[in-house]
Amino acid sequence: MGFRSLLVYSTVAAAFSPSLAALGTRRALDTATTAYDFVNPLIGTRNGGHVFAGATLPFGMAKAVADVTEDNQGGYASNGSPVTGFSHLHDSGTGGASSLANFPIFVHPGCKNDTVNGCVFPKSQRSVGVVEGSVSARPGYFTIGLVSGIKAEITASNHTALYKFTFSGNATGGNAVDGPLSPLLLVDLTDLPNTRKNGTASVNSETGRMTGTGTFSPSFGFGTYTLHYCADFKGGSIRDTGVFINTRGGSEPKNITVQEDSNSPPIPAGTYAWFKGVEKGDALIARVGLSFISSEKACKNAESEIPDFSFPDTLATAEKAWKEKLSVIQIDTRTTDNSTGPVDMKDLQTIFWSGVYRAMISPQDYTGENPLWDSDEPYYDSYYCIWDSFRSIHPFITLVDPYSQTLMIRSLIDIYRHEGWLPDCRMSLCKGWTQGGSNADVVLVDAYLKNITQGVDWDTGYEALIKDAEVEPQVWDYEGRGGLHSWKNLGYIPADDFDPYGNGLFTRSVSRTVEYAYNDFCIAEMAERLGKGDDYEKYTKRSGNWINLYKADQTSSIKGVNTNFTGFVQPKYLNGTFGFQDPTFCSPLNNFDSCYLNPNGHETYEGSAWLYTFFAPHDMASLITTLGGPDTFVSRLDFLHESGLLYVGDEQGFLPIFQYHYAGRPAKSAERAHYYIPSQFNTSTAGIPGNDDSGAMGSFVALTMLGIFPNPGQSWRL
Repeated sequence: MGFRSLLVYSTVAAAFSPSLAALGTRRALDTATTAYDFVNPLIGTRNGGHVFAGATLPFGMAKAVADVTEDNQGGYASNGSPVTGFSHLHDSGTGGASSLANFPIFVHPGCKNDTVNGCVFPKSQRSVGVVEGSVSARPGYFTIGLVSGIKAEITASNHTALYKFTFSGNATGGNAVDGPLSPLLLVDLTDLPNTRKNGTASVNSETGRMTGTGTFSPSFGFGTYTLHYCADFKGGSIRDTGVFINTRGGSEPKNITVQEDSNSPPIPAGTYAWFKGVEKGDALIARVGLSFISSEKACKNAESEIPDFSFPDTLATAEKAWKEKLSVIQIDTRTTDNSTGPVDMKDLQTIFWSGVYRAMISPQDYTGENPLWDSDEPYYDSYYCIWDSFRSIHPFITLVDPYSQTLMIRSLIDIYRHEGWLPDCRMSLCKGWTQGGSNADVVLVDAYLKNITQGVDWDTGYEALIKDAEVEPQVWDYEGRGGLHSWKNLGYIPADDFDPYGNGLFTRSVSRTVEYAYNDFCIAEMAERLGKGDDYEKYTKRSGNWINLYKADQTSSIKGVNTNFTGFVQPKYLNGTFGFQDPTFCSPLNNFDSCYLNPNGHETYEGSAWLYTFFAPHDMASLITTLGGPDTFVSRLDFLHESGLLYVGDEQGFLPIFQYHYAGRPAKSAERAHYYIPSQFNTSTAGIPGNDDSGAMGSFVALTMLGIFPNPGQSWRL
């Protein structure tokens, strides 16, 4: 095999150092406060970044923010679109459908004609505009002003969201402009993507406590999940309570049940509490506990985590948690220039610390909230998705927070123990869609090689790896690998594969082949460490299968002009002959949106054959030789970066930035890194080139600016 180097270092750091240098020591909290102050959670909340901008704890379950009407996969987007409510669970940076955002609360300062039905109930009709310049966020805190005269502030504990709604001078309480307000607060049995199957809700007429349950579909996976909430309020006295359905509300009954029917989206339904005697300048506090177990557990979560409704105390706890997490990294800002000229150190630090922050949002700690099986092991969710996160998120967490990474590894192994397979993607207690190989293999092996051992059952972990490599599931759309018969016997996944052993999307034959090769290499590394010689030999041999789709005489042209590079991975048929996919296809220059996870997908996934030809991270010496030697390899990399073929907004684009190292040109890696940061990673609300994919872009920035890019799944030694 080729180089087995995990660590790409030194000259990449030169692009930023001594402006940014990792010292790897825990610092005092007063120093970490500086880091905290540089975090801007709004980076990536525009133009498809889909970053979650709201309040949460590191890897916390509760993730609360305002939900807007457009580009709202993360709930809030900095695009000026109006707010439909405030919800308590989100994923960050997802690329597809909106995720979670269940049971939103919405506040009317008053109802027209001072009647309940003077308030608007349906989500599709009740949205209210945002006051320009009113949005601000920092770790553990989010605030937004609404043109209805409400300032909303949000913080969170691990399972509970806390909202403070302050009513300003332009808020109106019904018919009167002056005098006390009579605000109405509702909780809606919906989620952002409108997937509710059924739901129940009730309200206590004396206390105003609202509880409820709903069953929903995951945003990128198979199955359903059931979630529960418990909402309590402080500030103002109860005037009336009741339920609403569709466009109407009434004080009787005090509970409501809705089942799946022919309405699309699901019919609006929920509960409300109508308050009285709220003066302008006063605030209503809403505390919303969440649980995947029961409404009673949601109430207990809220009562134990935020017993006194104290917004300042809850915020202070969240701030402290984030400062402690950030304190493991130290930077040196003694210089303000580099080879390209003056650098705004404030901007660089904002880019860096905001990336570190986003890398610590997910996966989410749902320990104690898993109703699917009984276990004493940790349970983490929102591995969304490992196809993205294995490349930078988990390597980053392993370096700066090995304790959390240990819990995540134990969680992945426990998922295998109870569901039979390692996930390649998982959210909302459901199996997510597999995009390529079985890349949890890479995450486990990377952790094993980095001595993540405390409490980890590595015997079961290795068992899970072997099952991925040897056993084809009946449906490989959401677990394991498909085409294993061909993989074992032909050494590649045919574009016309005959697979009577399981079923799934018969696409991505090229990208799955090169990913399976790397998955097997990682298994071989662990087998070697465990002394399993036969397995080591088997999987090392299979890891060389990437070469089987290399077509040495394949040329490539762009708009009829030959690129002068020959040799690319190409689809191959069962009979051993090659097919054809334009090497530029699925790049920004040629049908970029044509290679997604659907039945009409093609032989590469979210990237071109130009890009996937470079994916042999375990066999770089052979790859460089195959592509014509170091000089040609460097020229080809230059063309990839400079022609417009590479999109660094997808995670496969990360490794080619650093592959110059393997050809003996590390300064070129530094040059590329310094180009992309800050040209495509900057401090604006559109400051990442693609969706953040649960922090993949953030962890890429953090690792790159630290001057270290782990090649995941490989050992430290050269």
